[in-house]
Amino acid sequence: MNDVLREEPTLDVGTLRQAIQEEYAEVASHPHKGFHFHTGRPLARMLEYLDEWLDGISEPSIESFAGTGNPFSLGELRPGERVVDVGCGAGIDSLVAAKQVSPEGRVIGVDMTPSMLEKARQAAQEAGLKNVVEFREGYAEALPVDDGWADVVISNGVLNLMPDKDAALAEMSRVLKPRGRLQIGDILVQKAVPESAKRKIDLWTG
Repeated sequence: MNDVLREEPTLDVGTLRQAIQEEYAEVASHPHKGFHFHTGRPLARMLEYLDEWLDGISEPSIESFAGTGNPFSLGELRPGERVVDVGCGAGIDSLVAAKQVSPEGRVIGVDMTPSMLEKARQAAQEAGLKNVVEFREGYAEALPVDDGWADVVISNGVLNLMPDKDAALAEMSRVLKPRGRLQIGDILVQKAVPESAKRKIDLWTG
């Protein structure tokens, strides 16, 4: 009798998104719980965020910071520029960007986790930046932003969570103006990830 090779099930995108939302909703609600990744002000210092960047940003927003890099290390933003922050979380990068581009500039932060967006909007109001920054619910693979709107797209620790990175990068390109800038802080691997590992939800959620 011939052996039958059975394909292992592929990862369901809806299930993955739900797991990621649950993980980061926990970061929003219980930032001091302890996670398998760094968070908060200690992480910002580790990533060499300048203290003055965080001045005026509420501590609850900073506490739920869970990035993996520093998109501003690639260059500070200029007054008057338009910025899209993909996967903005609790808003720390969007608010840093808003401070750099204000008062004439504009920032749109996009995230799929409602509790993170709630913290981000509250932080923007407390920082007096609600006329500069707007937070929208959405996915990186379908950004709720017009074509060619942005001078700069920033993202921090989000691209590694997406199963369809090509779609996300295509969306970033779509919303950028010609000759716009892409400033990403993220995780890179030097070896191919085995298919079996790609199907493990817990390896995607952080």
